Amino acid sequence: MRVLVTGATGFIGTYVCDVLREQHITPIAFDHTGPTDFLGDVRDLVSVFEAVGICDGVIHLAAVLGTQETIRQPKPAVETNVMGSLNVFEACEHYKKKCVYIGVGNHWMNNSYSISKTTAERLAFMYNKERGTQIAVVRGLNAYGPGQKVGPVRKVIPNLIVPALRGQALMVYGDGEQIMDMIYVTDLAEILVRALTVEHGVYGSAMEAGTGRSTTVRFIAETVVSKVGRGWIEYVPMRPGEAERSVVLGNPATLEPLGFDVSRMVTLEEGIGRTIPWYEKELPNLHPGELRLAAMA
Repeated sequence: MRVLVTGATGFIGTYVCDVLREQHITPIAFDHTGPTDFLGDVRDLVSVFEAVGICDGVIHLAAVLGTQETIRQPKPAVETNVMGSLNVFEACEHYKKKCVYIGVGNHWMNNSYSISKTTAERLAFMYNKERGTQIAVVRGLNAYGPGQKVGPVRKVIPNLIVPALRGQALMVYGDGEQIMDMIYVTDLAEILVRALTVEHGVYGSAMEAGTGRSTTVRFIAETVVSKVGRGWIEYVPMRPGEAERSVVLGNPATLEPLGFDVSRMVTLEEGIGRTIPWYEKELPNLHPGELRLAAMA
């Protein structure tokens, strides 16, 4: 069995490819940069059709990321996240291949990233209902773990861990009471693979890859400071595109059709403990610009 993974060289994509290999499934890495099996861009219909045609299924992860980062330049997010996804869906319909599409937990937020990702999610449901495709939608909550980049898109865990390791301030937006459901990347990768390989029959609603644990950003920052033993918390104004005291929380009950045991998910405390050593090792190799991003986040 061969599975096409779009965005395979990204943070989540590399873990998905690892899980596929562990299950003796050959991942075909499709990306526009990096070491790939199929060099291509999801915005190019021809290359998408060629790649989907030689595989048995698709896990579609390729996207332009960023909440604040895409607000002033929404067009690239729309071109990749919406039009690129349409290319994947069209190819899957044509070749009658199953697909997994990764959505977002903050699907209700009004920023270019959330809007474009959720538009593609709704199109997936339309394709399933009206055109007979089997596109499973998995909303990935806030994934983290070793290998996640500090920038240019500012993800919460690296932008807390790196300043802590440097003995600097950990910048927290708003009052830090916004809720984030944090999922360790290996758990998310397994869920995405199961959504393709298990006969679950869920094609009319989203499965939510989250722990269901309500965790404030303040608590996450405090946990990082406690485990690193350095740094302190400072509060700064909310970023554009995000709501103060927002709640982004998954419902793990939606994962039951996959046979995934949510009780064995990696806890936040354990996951942060596993992640810190990677950044500690990589700290000397981070570009100064990345370090500035971490200090500003």
